[in-house]
Amino acid sequence: MNNPNFFNSILRFTNLSKTRIPAFPNGRIVEKLGFLRRLSSNHNEDIELTDFMEYMEKLKNYEKSGVPKGAGTDSGEGFDMGRMNRLMQRLGNPQSNFKAVHIAGTKGKGSTANFLANILREEGYSVGCYTSPHVHSIRERISLGKEGDPVSAEKLSCLFHRVKNVIDRSIELENGMISHFEVLTAMSFTLFAEENVDIAVVEAGLGGSRDATNVICSSSLLAAVITTIGKEHLAALGGSLESIAMAKSGIIKHGRPVVLGGPFDQRIEQILRDKAKSSSAPVILVSDPGIISTVKDVRLHDGRPCQLCDIHIQIEKDIPLFIELLDVRLHMLGKHQLQNAVTAACTSLCLRNQGWKVSDESIRTGLENATLLGRSQFLSSEEAKAVGFAGAIVLVDGAHTGESAKCLIDTINMTHPNSPLALVVAMANDKDHSAFTRQLLLGRLPEAVVLTEISIAGDRSRITPASLLKGAWIQAAKELDVEIADVGAGENELLFMEQLSGSAADKERKTVLATSGSLQSSLKLANQILTEKTQCQSGLIVVTGSLHIVSLILTLCQ
Repeated sequence: MNNPNFFNSILRFTNLSKTRIPAFPNGRIVEKLGFLRRLSSNHNEDIELTDFMEYMEKLKNYEKSGVPKGAGTDSGEGFDMGRMNRLMQRLGNPQSNFKAVHIAGTKGKGSTANFLANILREEGYSVGCYTSPHVHSIRERISLGKEGDPVSAEKLSCLFHRVKNVIDRSIELENGMISHFEVLTAMSFTLFAEENVDIAVVEAGLGGSRDATNVICSSSLLAAVITTIGKEHLAALGGSLESIAMAKSGIIKHGRPVVLGGPFDQRIEQILRDKAKSSSAPVILVSDPGIISTVKDVRLHDGRPCQLCDIHIQIEKDIPLFIELLDVRLHMLGKHQLQNAVTAACTSLCLRNQGWKVSDESIRTGLENATLLGRSQFLSSEEAKAVGFAGAIVLVDGAHTGESAKCLIDTINMTHPNSPLALVVAMANDKDHSAFTRQLLLGRLPEAVVLTEISIAGDRSRITPASLLKGAWIQAAKELDVEIADVGAGENELLFMEQLSGSAADKERKTVLATSGSLQSSLKLANQILTEKTQCQSGLIVVTGSLHIVSLILTLCQ
């Protein structure tokens, strides 16, 4: 392809960053707009949460500041579980009043929780589900009842005002050390008890043994689930895969079954098995030879892409399990989501083994109806148009580790194997940028990569500047022998002119790398480059690197 006007068009496009566009504000305003919309979504309903949100904003929030070294380990540096237990005691130990499934893991725990809660609701149970983080509203973290809707603002606000004095007193007695996550966890468990849920599905926040959710005792625990073990939060969880496995194994309780997702390295699986053995906990291994799952096809169903899967589970030892589901239509895409679905199915069968009524049809329907915001999510044509991509295919995914980047690429190759690709990436500063970048470049060479920056959990302390992120991409490209055309900052016309002094045709054969300080110009620049390089051929634009950039995109879609 030889289009001599290609880079001139990019240069003209960058002037948009200096133009006021009322319908699509600049990145900083977009972040504020996103916060306000998340705070006031559903109009008057979330206004009721103003006091609660202002109170929570004053608490220590490790999603904003980053998790301290060793915080999730059983050491002097670890979070103080005594503090959380004392808070729960002051609230009357509500976690003792419902049965629960507790889910930990580096990746996949939120998706597995979503699958499992959906299955149980299909069976007719009233389910309390607690997950993190959220995309639009903090209410998403807590769902109640048989429909799976987020807790209402009225219900959450009423609970807050009823327990505020207890929380205030606890903060005073604990020298101000109680965190945002501890308070929200305590309130969630209180709601589950008050609403008399049949069962709770609880996702751990960080690690397991020192996580605030780990106040669930063996008498209340129906099953522990550990999905995967990876290197995320390495420093906070002890510095090695082995220490991470030890931390997450802390949710295993005496005599209660544990479902291991995986697949795991042999040494990691042995650590988990040893913990289970010492706790007399029977083990269900999702990578058991008796469990076979396959993706047969990818197709549209009700206007949305889905993967057609077969699931066969037959285990004889420890806890006997059996189910065969053919042609399951999963709308949560990728082989990793099939693994999460199988993990949820095994957990459902484990509950059935304990006397809970869970039909094969509920498992099928629960899996098929499950969706999760920001995970391998394709925007509708209306949503794409709302963010300025009329006619484009847009995929948003909160991947931010090497492992999740590989899963993302697998999903892209499965759904759009031949489509030209452009990436828009923003990441937090405590993630492994190199591992993430290498997996993306190994799996699929994009036409363009546009790097930007966004606030993390409403705070700028964990931002990775786009210029710093660019260094990881240039280094990875060099190591992998990928040709990069670095065209500099999208807002800087002079730098663009310097970078474009070479042959435009030569640069068109390379992956174009650009940076931008605003989400607005990043999105438009990626679309412009992709359109020009492919001569208007339909391409795929992927927004990734953090659930926080995904949150902003989905907020704009509203």
